[in-house]
Amino acid sequence: MSEEVAAAVAAGRPVVALESTLLAHGLPRPHNRAAADDLEAAVRDQGAVPATVAVLDGVPRVGLSPAELDRVCGGGLVKLSVRDLGVAVGLGRDGATTVAATAALAQAVGVPLFATGGLGGVHRGARDSWDVSADLAALAVTGVLVVCSGVKSILDVPATLEVLETGSVPVLGYRTDAFPGFYRRDSGHPVPWRVESPVEAAAVWRAHRSLGSPAGMVLAQPVPAADELAAGVHDRLLDEGMALVARRGITGKDVTPALLEHFHAGSGGASLRTNLALVRANAELAAQVAVALADATPPS
Repeated sequence: MSEEVAAAVAAGRPVVALESTLLAHGLPRPHNRAAADDLEAAVRDQGAVPATVAVLDGVPRVGLSPAELDRVCGGGLVKLSVRDLGVAVGLGRDGATTVAATAALAQAVGVPLFATGGLGGVHRGARDSWDVSADLAALAVTGVLVVCSGVKSILDVPATLEVLETGSVPVLGYRTDAFPGFYRRDSGHPVPWRVESPVEAAAVWRAHRSLGSPAGMVLAQPVPAADELAAGVHDRLLDEGMALVARRGITGKDVTPALLEHFHAGSGGASLRTNLALVRANAELAAQVAVALADATPPS
């Protein structure tokens, strides 16, 4: 941990983990570096300490310096899920952490809150490809509350929700009855539970953990209405993107970056603005929940 994060954890102050795959693989340069500062500022503005997570020089790091953020955003980092962490550490490599890997490292140092853009899920055609994000299995055994805007519409949303249910991972909608679809506020599928405030979300998380569940939790917040990608643009880009991926034979972990790049190029930057707006909103909400958790935790 960075000195700031370590001090905050030791004192029981609110901390929010932030993933680095978003910066290294999800956003184009130079927008990614500006976003790194913006997300950390959003967390601080709500009274919590940001802890961006990555592996640098083979060392898992929770809380990065400006120079380390420069490295993450500069390119060349491999994408690390939980299975890859030991390999990267053993070989002394640099890597950006996915939702699964970030959650694992956050839990390891006692940080229970994590903000991201979208959760990984079951890919379309998974009955044949078996392509299911490790994020889902990781959340079933990792005690971290993930604030996100649902999953990207490129995924099989009902199958993703089913896998989360099988893993006993609670899914809460933040002021919504609809499970968000990342660029779109409503994926067309409902959420099982709804909360109206950070205090309610914190209360549910405390109860979930006090009852002994090893699983994490998903707090799904729709993209702000003013920043939602227009339905017609979204549907056109999705159809084009899926055709492009199939035509080029893109599979596995390369699918999402390829589709995000297509959305950005094909929307004239509108999808990037949506992405930045939703991840900032999620960082703010995660910080608010972290503060509510800290306020309700008696001093040791």
